[in-house]
Amino acid sequence: MALELKIPAVGESITEVEIGQWLKKEGDTVKVDEPLVELVTDKATLELPAPVAGRLSKILIPSGQAKVGDVVALLEEGAAEASSSAPTQSAPAPSQAAVTESKVMPAAERLAAQAGLQASSIPGSGPGGRVLKEDVQRAVATPPPAPQPAPSAPPVQKGERREDVVPMTPLRRRIAERLLAAKQNTAMLTTFNEADMSAVMELRKEYGEAFQKKYGFKLGFMSFFVKAVVQALQEIPQLNAEIRGADIVYHRYYDIGIAVGGGEGLVVPVIRDADRLSMAQIEAVIADFGARVREKKIKPEELMGGTFTITNGGIYGSLNSTPILNPPQVGILGMHAIVERPVAKNGAVVIRPMMNLALSYDHRIVDGREAVTFLKRIKELIENPVRLTLEI
Repeated sequence: MALELKIPAVGESITEVEIGQWLKKEGDTVKVDEPLVELVTDKATLELPAPVAGRLSKILIPSGQAKVGDVVALLEEGAAEASSSAPTQSAPAPSQAAVTESKVMPAAERLAAQAGLQASSIPGSGPGGRVLKEDVQRAVATPPPAPQPAPSAPPVQKGERREDVVPMTPLRRRIAERLLAAKQNTAMLTTFNEADMSAVMELRKEYGEAFQKKYGFKLGFMSFFVKAVVQALQEIPQLNAEIRGADIVYHRYYDIGIAVGGGEGLVVPVIRDADRLSMAQIEAVIADFGARVREKKIKPEELMGGTFTITNGGIYGSLNSTPILNPPQVGILGMHAIVERPVAKNGAVVIRPMMNLALSYDHRIVDGREAVTFLKRIKELIENPVRLTLEI
């Protein structure tokens, strides 16, 4: 009996998707939850998994636009199970005891949960294939390979005059719409400052190895800035607000968006309740977001909401920029590259690792005084990170 594969609801307000690359061909056998096709939405690229084991019998929409609820393919349920159910000499059927026995050690399970990973999917090196803590640490520390982009057009020959017309993806169209709306519908201004990164770099140098040994992933810069932003937002709530009609809504929770480059464009997954998380938990969430954005496994609901955004152009080498607001948010912090340069300290010129900071804000509800005070507070907290733990 043929089973219809339909476009599921993929997030609030999303009614249309673009069919991307089919990962299986007609006639291929598939397993339960095995990815079949990529769906490109205006927020992210997702993979549509097989709801049952079977065979992909017919692809009905090979490419183009499709609406939520459309049938894109037909599956024959059970075909894959039938082809793999015959016992062989080299692969005897496992006993019930072997199937039900847990192969994930408790320490590995805890560490995987902290890092947002599925422990059972990590190859185990212990006796009988058991997943050990060390296996999880290796999985967290080893980023997945970046996908190789498919060539969109043949290379331009010397002297050739040519134009390549490529349709904008829904994600790129949505990014363009939001950026244009931010410029047209907000009174956006930007204020600048700089931070001496010496103290944070010294902390990472002194405790980075112990941190990675305990948690299985590196201590980055972003967790310091998330903590600093949360503390500054608690002191200056105007930047953790939004405009709704004639009202100002002050958020008493702290959902911090982290801008991540995903190949097709910038997406902003949200760290929920960042004020309740430790630095290790923040780093685990960020590492998980980065991996799943690259693997196109980020969920649409993880890109929704957010009360404030942090973007780091420094990873691309940017020395300074004017970040654009992510409406309805009224503030965004821009981090930049760390560069050693001469600065005056206690009457002497010294070389320090400096980072330029930029805060864009909506002047309709955030005054210059609040914006400058907020950015100065970020600078103080980063230059003396002990304050982040003492919350002073």
